[in-house]
Amino acid sequence: MNKLYYLKTCDTCKRIMKDWNLSSEVVLQDIKEEAITVKQLEEMHKLSGSYEALFSKRAKLYKEMDLKNQSLTEADYKQYILEHYTFLKRPVLLFNNEIFIGNSKKNVQLAKEAIQNG
Repeated sequence: MNKLYYLKTCDTCKRIMKDWNLSSEVVLQDIKEEAITVKQLEEMHKLSGSYEALFSKRAKLYKEMDLKNQSLTEADYKQYILEHYTFLKRPVLLFNNEIFIGNSKKNVQLAKEAIQNG
């Protein structure tokens, strides 16, 4: 299943989604309104290879909790993402068994090409 995890209140997510021109075959999930399940996170992990790759170190809570000065394990990253939606790097697109994580220019462009090529 093709799926996009995003925040509808995030201007960056909105801009990227508009640029991607997603078809109806991509299921949208606002992670604030519908929390990520363990199964969904494990599916993302399987495609990305690590929970750290899915973890946002730009989240406000990351700084507030002083996590940068702690040695976090893969289990820690998983737990934090499940505890609070802001720890998921956004947007996350699962498309044709590929995963595209975050909003770097390169990643956004690779996802756009994958969508266009179907």
